[in-house]
Amino acid sequence: MYLTIETKQEIFKKHGEAASNTGSAEGQIALFTFRIAHLTEHLKNNRKDFTTQQALIKLVGKRRSLLNYLKAKDIERYRSIIKELNLRK
Repeated sequence: MYLTIETKQEIFKKHGEAASNTGSAEGQIALFTFRIAHLTEHLKNNRKDFTTQQALIKLVGKRRSLLNYLKAKDIERYRSIIKELNLRK
């Protein structure tokens, strides 16, 4: 499995405040980014997998809405997470 418990804890520890803080916007955005990268690689090899394509589109939308929320709440946190994850905006 590509996303183990240890991987999730590492993502939340790095981008959230702590490994147990799974509700932070930065941690969730980082987790969505990790999953989006994995699904993108899968779709490069399996281009007719439409179920995965739909899941990818939903994840991108969720990440976009969290980024919009973070931008409205605290622009500095938004800018830092964009820079850390090398996201375009």
